[in-house]
Amino acid sequence: MTLGRLPIGETPIPTKKRSGALPGLCAALKEIFTNPKWNERVFEILEAKIIKGKKLTGRPGMDLWQIFVLSQVRLCQNINYDELHDLANHHTMIRQIMGVESGFGYEKYKFEYQNIIDNVSLLDDETVRNLNQIIVEFGHEVFKKKEAAALRLKTDSFVVESNVHFPTDYNLLWDSAHKCLDMVGKFLKKYPEVPGWRKIRNWHNEMKNMMRVVGKTSSSGGKGKDQRVKHAVRRYLSKARTLQNKLERSKETFPVRDITDILISLELDRFMGFLDKHINLLERRILKGEHIPHNEKLFSIFEEYTEWITKGKLHPNVELGKKLTITTDQYNLIVDYRVMDHQSDSEIVKPLVERITGLFPVKSWSFDKGFWHKDNKKLLEKYVEKVIMPKKGKCNKLEHAEESQRQFKLLKNKHSAVESNINELECRGLDRCPDRGYPNFKRYIGLAVGAYNLRRIGQKLIVVQRQFLQSIDIDQKTAA
Repeated sequence: MTLGRLPIGETPIPTKKRSGALPGLCAALKEIFTNPKWNERVFEILEAKIIKGKKLTGRPGMDLWQIFVLSQVRLCQNINYDELHDLANHHTMIRQIMGVESGFGYEKYKFEYQNIIDNVSLLDDETVRNLNQIIVEFGHEVFKKKEAAALRLKTDSFVVESNVHFPTDYNLLWDSAHKCLDMVGKFLKKYPEVPGWRKIRNWHNEMKNMMRVVGKTSSSGGKGKDQRVKHAVRRYLSKARTLQNKLERSKETFPVRDITDILISLELDRFMGFLDKHINLLERRILKGEHIPHNEKLFSIFEEYTEWITKGKLHPNVELGKKLTITTDQYNLIVDYRVMDHQSDSEIVKPLVERITGLFPVKSWSFDKGFWHKDNKKLLEKYVEKVIMPKKGKCNKLEHAEESQRQFKLLKNKHSAVESNINELECRGLDRCPDRGYPNFKRYIGLAVGAYNLRRIGQKLIVVQRQFLQSIDIDQKTAA
């Protein structure tokens, strides 16, 4: 405790029905902090990741609890770091949950913007996954009436989009050229004496204009379109090859005197590789008329993990990102999630069963047709009393009889609840990930799942508190 600071355990939580998502999150966080059982386990994970092996010296930063709270607030509210910075400095309830809100007459503690970014990013995917496991156990303690009650699970997948633009070979060629010129610009800023790049801005403008001409010509119609497109592409490729040759000649003249120079040089080599690749792809597709195999394509030079995903929907017909599988229980808590790496739904069932059946007893488990495979169903039936996995294609007599049973139909209808859970996750920020890099993409997903579960748990705690207060009011009126 610090003199003048308001205690976390005394944070007032609104109990009105229309008070939004934040009170639910804060109610769950308050319960975790004040309950030693959960407090110790959460801090044990945070300490092992963030302060293990570090000396308690250096600049003052943020404590572990503040990092955990702000990481959950960001995803619960689906906000960026600017808005998170504002809430951390001006939202009374969040500040008191973090333990930094002061009483009247005391100086208020302020967070720096960069301090929040640097500290929240210390969490990684493994740490967040371990925290989520504790959150699920905490949620089951709140929701379950009987500790040994088996779970009724529902599994489905959806796409979390990367923060990328729609890819075409000609705009990816421009991205590559643009980043090559950016790396050259960094060398020129540090070493203005480097010769040969006096017109770097002109290179930038000409490449961008030619990319736009190719795009405009490709999207237009009219007589002789193919010839116009090929003419525009030839000019574009000619300029790109000239830039490529100039970069090859100039690379040896760039000074490499410290670690920063080495990193810039490595990045330049990487983007020159992308430049060469997309010159080749654009030439093969437009000028030679080849069909480019899917496995040769790249959908972003910035987020290289991005996949082109078509799930057969009318809108959106194509999504760029990664598929995410979630498994929810009867309390609408997400008990498991996993990012799928170039996998179909049916391929992830076996590891999913091994993970979940080792942690929880399962009474029923429902899937959609995308997960169906005869081996998957046989495996599930060893561990689960009732498996709802509709068959792809035509059913035989036994399969038709099974899917016509009343219990099968009831559980199949209840499976649609997972779509509501997915929609809420997308509202919490999992429609599109703004963080850069695959490790940060996975961490972002884990934080969104944690914020979702905490809000659900907090809502239940608020309902219990509201019922308790109503019962007190009734008793007082009866006594009067």
